[in-house]
Amino acid sequence: MKENEMIFGTRAIIEAIRAGKEIDKILLKKSFQGELSHELFQLVKNTNIPLQRVPQEKLDRLTRKNHQGAIAFISAVTYQTIEAIVPGIYEAGKDPFLVLLDGITDVRNFGAIARSCECAGVDALVIPSHNSVSVNADAIKTSAGALHSLPVCKESSIRNAIRFLKDSGIKVVAATEKAAQEYTAVDYCVPVAFVLGSEDLGIAAEHLRQCDELVRIPVAGTIASLNVSAATAVLVYEVVRQRSAILPHR
Repeated sequence: MKENEMIFGTRAIIEAIRAGKEIDKILLKKSFQGELSHELFQLVKNTNIPLQRVPQEKLDRLTRKNHQGAIAFISAVTYQTIEAIVPGIYEAGKDPFLVLLDGITDVRNFGAIARSCECAGVDALVIPSHNSVSVNADAIKTSAGALHSLPVCKESSIRNAIRFLKDSGIKVVAATEKAAQEYTAVDYCVPVAFVLGSEDLGIAAEHLRQCDELVRIPVAGTIASLNVSAATAVLVYEVVRQRSAILPHR
């Protein structure tokens, strides 16, 4: 990450948060304290900004500047919320089409997912504020710029996000190898949101239980599953296929 994408020092970080700067995460040295520490903790407490304690050496590797034991990473985009996005989609006369990422941490996968979603007309990507990838320069590059036009919603909880979507009349579909039915067996000509998990851990069990449908993508080779970005492309284009089929031909 370039130094112009970071903020150094406690006071500078506090002022950036107060000014409404979009902060992805904050790294603090393990022994971080001082007169401004309480003020910073109170500010972060009222936001979704992840805060992580790290060894001093990690901060020193990121910059040679006087970071005072605190570095904040600036987001490359302005995050939105599903509470703001979903009503607008309905008001535009569309069936909402969203993709939620549960525990995806690989930046290149994220960028590739965003590119497929933007091409397929997905209305928004949803990511959790903790233990998740974020929008940085590498993600934007891998997405071929799609992350500049595709809204990204950062939510404090995937569980709460799923609940909100279901309450908003959106069918929530989880992609998992544990599913009995194939992804083509579900009707996507309705408001829909896919949930995809990381390749090592998959979707959290509590989130799977919340979903309306579980689907799998069949594989004929010896490898058990597709890369998550490839799986996303398969799923979102099934929505495109089904919805295109019911549109009048011109």
